[in-house]
Amino acid sequence: MGFWSEYSVFLAQAVTVVLAIIVIIGFLAAVGQKNRREGHIEIKKLNDKFEDTKELFEHELLSKDELKEKHKAQKKADKEKKKAEKKEAKTESTEKVRKRRVFVIDFDGDVNASAVSSMREEISAVLTSAEPCDEVVVRLESPGGVVHGYGLAASQLDRIRKKDIPLTICVDKVAASGGYMMACLANKIIAAPFAIVGSIGVVAQIPNIHRLLKKNDIDVELHTAGEFKRTLTVIGENTDEGREKFKQDLQDTHDLFKSHVSQYRPELAIDKVANGDIWYGTEALNNNLIDEVMTSDEYLMQVADEADVFEVKYEVKKSFQEKLGMAASLGITKSIDKVLTRFIDTRTQIR
Repeated sequence: MGFWSEYSVFLAQAVTVVLAIIVIIGFLAAVGQKNRREGHIEIKKLNDKFEDTKELFEHELLSKDELKEKHKAQKKADKEKKKAEKKEAKTESTEKVRKRRVFVIDFDGDVNASAVSSMREEISAVLTSAEPCDEVVVRLESPGGVVHGYGLAASQLDRIRKKDIPLTICVDKVAASGGYMMACLANKIIAAPFAIVGSIGVVAQIPNIHRLLKKNDIDVELHTAGEFKRTLTVIGENTDEGREKFKQDLQDTHDLFKSHVSQYRPELAIDKVANGDIWYGTEALNNNLIDEVMTSDEYLMQVADEADVFEVKYEVKKSFQEKLGMAASLGITKSIDKVLTRFIDTRTQIR
């Protein structure tokens, strides 16, 4: 009995210590949540990244004499460039002298277009400084999702258009359905050769277990005020009138989607491409869904030769509770996104 008595005391002490640690962690997390800083904008100049990579390769590939000669020539070129810029600044306005700026924003869309919360902050930051002579590039990846989420994301991009700032959207993998709802706002759409583009359509599905419940003598009552407050339900009995209204809502949404695309890409044969089908980059170009076939990397390296390229990100320091909650939420969202992507992949394999 002495052993079990001592073990019980030890176990009680251990549980007490663990509970105390949990309480302390919870308290610190709550304080951290209360005092948590708001998100902040981070800006990184991509020209420096490209230049560093170039110098790294040159250092490994060139001999010492070749490197010495190259550095000497580079110093001379830089000196002449500064001299020319100084001379030009005396005769021309500052606005004409400064290099064009390209602001790069990333949008990796899930089914709810939740990345819009960061993108709206990034766009707001860019619009404080960007001018019509500059450019905004959005690297967009999304298989689509809910209409209201992607409608908001598209509206955020429209803020750039309203300021008369050129908007370029680059698609390396997929911009389908809601993703294309966003992409079509661009002045120029660039897609990789095998990027998936299109899917201008609307889909909705809902299970119904009413017969299963009825079979097991389970009654369900559904009361509404308003003829079409609830068209289709999961557990209630669906009617033909409800089904027709549901399908009509889908058609109305599709018509709105087509009108939106036509507004920003009037050259599209909208009835031909708005059938829900998808195309690869090269096919999309032939159907006027995009303007150029190229990867985002190639495009950014091209513009970096004559412009200052800045990557803009909105970062938020997350609390411990948020990290735990987001991990669970992210797992569910990724599962849904995988289903959407697998559906698109299946269609591409069949074609």
